[in-house]
Amino acid sequence: MSDIQLIDSHCHLIFENFEKDLEEVVLRLRSRGVKKLVHACCELKEIPKLKTISHKFNEIYYSVGLHPLEARKWELNSKSLLRRSAQEDKRVVAIGELGLDFFKNQNKTQQIDALIPQMELAFELELPVIIHCRDAANEMIEICNDLSKKGKCPKGVLHCWTGNTKEMKQFLDLGFYISFSGIVTFPKAYEIHECAKLVPKDKYLIETDSPFLAPVPHRGKRNEPAFVENVANFLADLRSTNLITIANESSQNAKDLFKFDLLS
Repeated sequence: MSDIQLIDSHCHLIFENFEKDLEEVVLRLRSRGVKKLVHACCELKEIPKLKTISHKFNEIYYSVGLHPLEARKWELNSKSLLRRSAQEDKRVVAIGELGLDFFKNQNKTQQIDALIPQMELAFELELPVIIHCRDAANEMIEICNDLSKKGKCPKGVLHCWTGNTKEMKQFLDLGFYISFSGIVTFPKAYEIHECAKLVPKDKYLIETDSPFLAPVPHRGKRNEPAFVENVANFLADLRSTNLITIANESSQNAKDLFKFDLLS
């Protein structure tokens, strides 16, 4: 496995189901060639744990932000708290996981009120955003277009891509990356397969979104960063190439977006 260098661009490891064996999880990801991972933040109270885990394991970098399904927790001081958290730790490589989710919640105004300040902060700090977008592509594209027209749209990635090729093109045109999770390995994920075939080689990332959405052949199990190799292998088949090419391309794209190599 020494030839392979993988980056899991989105995962969650501070959940309860990792408490007992996190050391083993890290050993497994190392054994599968995972050199770096980005631990996404869902709410502000997670930040101290994320900072601790990132400084304990050299592979782990993290984001700070508020997930759209937690939008009700956005407060007047949230933006300043996120700014301070991002500025005080070089292991912070993004703002997020932010975005819109109209599949599980219909509090559209509340979600947008939490989203816009985070997008503005990312642009201000020159950090990329990690975007969660579910059943909300049109609204998300419209918001990003408005910011782009003002010259204030941050760079970023659409994580755990579940959209179609038309939506993908619109996000690509805005300069975003597209990240494929274990869902791409599911047999009936036809639209996602098509997106994975068509996405430019310099515009895609791979992820696990651990502990969710374990890829084939691990479906139904707890997901973990070591399984990002399964995502890479499946993309290699879809794109008629090999694992090393997918590993190299996706890792270079992650480095270009998150700027790990500029950090010390």
